[in-house]
Amino acid sequence: MGTGFFWDERCFWHSGGEYVGLLKAGGLIQPGGGLPENPETKRRLVNLMRVTGLWDQLATQSADPVTEEDLRRVHPAEYIASFQAKSAEGGGELGLRTPFGPDGYEIACISAGLAKAALFATLRGEVQNAYALSRPPGHHCLPDFPNGFCLLANIAIAIEAAQAQNLTDRVAVIDWDVHHGNGTEAIFYDRDDILTVSLHQERNYPLDSGDFADRGSDAGVGFNLNIPLPPGTGHIGYIEAFERLVLPALQAFEPDAIIVACGYDASLVDPLGRMIAGAETFRMMTELTMQAADDLCDGRLTLVHEGGYSEGHVPFLGHQVLEALSGSRIHTPDPFQQKFDGQQPSERFNRYLSQLIAEMEEALGY
Repeated sequence: MGTGFFWDERCFWHSGGEYVGLLKAGGLIQPGGGLPENPETKRRLVNLMRVTGLWDQLATQSADPVTEEDLRRVHPAEYIASFQAKSAEGGGELGLRTPFGPDGYEIACISAGLAKAALFATLRGEVQNAYALSRPPGHHCLPDFPNGFCLLANIAIAIEAAQAQNLTDRVAVIDWDVHHGNGTEAIFYDRDDILTVSLHQERNYPLDSGDFADRGSDAGVGFNLNIPLPPGTGHIGYIEAFERLVLPALQAFEPDAIIVACGYDASLVDPLGRMIAGAETFRMMTELTMQAADDLCDGRLTLVHEGGYSEGHVPFLGHQVLEALSGSRIHTPDPFQQKFDGQQPSERFNRYLSQLIAEMEEALGY
């Protein structure tokens, strides 16, 4: 069946307003540069796969936009109407740092549609596994408040659509974006049929969410797991946290499908993260998740692209993830590997981090 790769050129046409990094232009802030979230990281991933030949080994396709019915399962009608109106007027800004240009609503619906189609294809057995190159991203978007570059809750929309079609009952969402997946967490916080796990840099974004103590509410108590990691965690720390915390959570939950919010901003050179991860980190997390999916849910695994803002590094990180997903023999080395090797945390830091993970492990009863 192979690996499905869902993408659409129009997602690269999503545009923001006049920003310089995270600062809005105006006053003494000279226009230029734009938001860190830009199309080049995603476009360069596509281009790299075409150059290496990996592209030809994937089942590449686009998808239909999500419908208003799909959106209303997650987002209130008032928010949808406001987004539509501003989009029709040529663009605008909603929430916190979520600007968009002409056709912003329509493009966001395509982005969510890619996630939905990738999940559906996996659940229906049409592909072995799937990757959605969604843009704009979605894991920060609350039902009525977009933030962190996210305009629609792509993964939540896809899950709700799949459940409405009786394609899945219990879904585990693993978010390894460097920022806390606050939107996905909020949408499913009181649910026991969706496990949400977020590995993220502690107190990066949002500043006021992502604590380990936040375990869910009502029926959802115990079905939300935050793993806040200190800046500089590095490859060893990520893999240790994954093996000791994420995998046991998956095994205890026994999902019938796994979705990964696949952000690459834990990269060594990402401008919005400080986590020192390389391509091998993302490849190993992918392989570990694939093994868990094989053991728990017949391999039903879908990855949905989230953050990652290094134009030079993201294509190589994504390439190795897709190498692992597809089982391809085409391999593209990480050009930052030498620098990556020289920046790994000290043994003293790793001992501290291992103790921090052990404390979380003990609290969870693993």
